[in-house]
Amino acid sequence: MTEPIFHRAGDAFVPTAHAVGPWDPGQLHGGAPGALIAQALDVPGFQVARVTFDFLGPVTADPLSIAVQTVKPGRRAQLAEAELSVDGRVVLRARALRLRRDAVDLADATQAPERPPGPPADARPSPFPGARTGEQGFHTTGMEIRFLPGSDYGRGPARAWFRLARPLVDDEPPSPLARVLAAADFGNGVSRIVDFDRFLFINADLTVHVHREPAGEWVLLDARTRLEGETGAGLASSVLSDERGPIGLAAQSLFVAAR
Repeated sequence: MTEPIFHRAGDAFVPTAHAVGPWDPGQLHGGAPGALIAQALDVPGFQVARVTFDFLGPVTADPLSIAVQTVKPGRRAQLAEAELSVDGRVVLRARALRLRRDAVDLADATQAPERPPGPPADARPSPFPGARTGEQGFHTTGMEIRFLPGSDYGRGPARAWFRLARPLVDDEPPSPLARVLAAADFGNGVSRIVDFDRFLFINADLTVHVHREPAGEWVLLDARTRLEGETGAGLASSVLSDERGPIGLAAQSLFVAAR
């Protein structure tokens, strides 16, 4: 079996090297625990339309536990909260809006079909800045990342396709929402406007709105970053699509500092 991003150990999830991020070898990339929580937030009959993650501390490469509760039940809309803990310490908190799944006849709606700027077959990998040959991590071996022509890991806006390169938990298939969250946390990394080796531009949160779950494995980020030198703050925003067209939006508040 292909080594997954997490192993299940009782009620805990044990990260493998494929969950680690680029900032610190002992800390996870935000997309890995984000996808884990997204999978836990799914319930039958409802779609998660919006989820916000607040990173309360480093998500270290230790066994993780997740607690989920519905704080506002309802027939049409629900609010749910999830906490991810390391050694009893909450390091990531999420709040999600679930909407009831119910087909609606929209024959009279006036919305033009939108196609993504190019399919995954037209996109190509780009080496992650500073990564060593064979380096394991969520950004190198956990995800398959392909950039459309005209963008790469260089500075500026980017258009990149993402899909999980291996199982999320053991041999369990990831949910569509987990696929979205695994990709959405990459917005600030692919659309950077400063160098990795000179600056930190770490997201303190992540908010994702999804009006349609992705069809298939691939999720496209059309991402751009704005940084403010006067305050050391920034914002990375991404339009999310699958091969059929737009599926939602993502935004990350950034903490910016010189290394």
